[in-house]
Amino acid sequence: MELEYADQFSVDYLESGCALITIDSDQFLFVPEKCPVPEGSTIPVIREQSGDIYLASSSVIDLFDAIGSLDAVSMTSTNTESWMLPHVKEAMNAGRLTFIGKYNAPDYEALTESGCTLAIENTMITHSPAVKEQIESLGIPVIVERSSYEQHPLGRMEWMKLYGLILGKEDEAERCFEEKTAGFHSLDLPNVPENERLTAAFFSVTANGYVNVRKPGDYISKMIDLAGGRYIFTGEDLGVEDNALSTMNIQMETFYECAKDADILIYNSTIEGKLESIAQLLEKSPVFADFKAVKNDNVWCTEQNLFQQTTGAADMITDLNSIFTGNADGKEQLTYLHRIH
Repeated sequence: MELEYADQFSVDYLESGCALITIDSDQFLFVPEKCPVPEGSTIPVIREQSGDIYLASSSVIDLFDAIGSLDAVSMTSTNTESWMLPHVKEAMNAGRLTFIGKYNAPDYEALTESGCTLAIENTMITHSPAVKEQIESLGIPVIVERSSYEQHPLGRMEWMKLYGLILGKEDEAERCFEEKTAGFHSLDLPNVPENERLTAAFFSVTANGYVNVRKPGDYISKMIDLAGGRYIFTGEDLGVEDNALSTMNIQMETFYECAKDADILIYNSTIEGKLESIAQLLEKSPVFADFKAVKNDNVWCTEQNLFQQTTGAADMITDLNSIFTGNADGKEQLTYLHRIH
């Protein structure tokens, strides 16, 4: 399978019409609908899927929806209140998608009774290996998807090609990926030296007053870089490696010291809720009044569907590019960001 950005999985097509899927150290033999299962296979077999999938990785469901296969997922480990995606909430409310418990405590009886034929987990399941083993003991193959380890932000979205294969919708997935990345590919990024780029901080304030920030190797910080900006925090600032992933909490004093002169502030609404005004930001801490971005009216807030809307990665980069190039001036609303005053 030709992959443009993803490097955490591969697919090798076999002469038999089957395909070998490799994800980290795990391998699966994918068998299309019209192909017989080879005798004597020593690796787990995944048949072409049409329904009754258990999806414990919330970031994946948007990829299924994008290629018209939301109805192939019948069980989830995310409850109705935690979903921000309209189609998913609708499916939950209509009973087409059922919450069967957290990823580390699923309802095994529900998996059995539903005739579940595939479970898709994220790497959190490595902290509960007994759960994975129990699901596999029911005869259900378990894919542990590693999209969060992708080096390129668009690599996460390219996992739709793997799901397209499994669902018998490879062409739809290929076409969807091309459409979703078209805006990114059309960006005309100026060749601005890194030290001359506008800087941005991506953060939220926790209930106990800490500031949650992305580590410098995280895909959000890479989006900022791809969009023509510069993420304000370095590994040295945060006491981590420059390629460190995910998030961390820091003291407000540290955030102030590093981000006070950032050109742009982007508030992450998915953790502590949405901001609609600078007044709400100042309620979290009055020191924000001293920040350059606050004084220059360059504070933005994410929409709450940002992290579940995996297919929005290219649009988010385009939004960020609009801010860094000044094309967002006068605009209050972009696709995944809105300005707050």
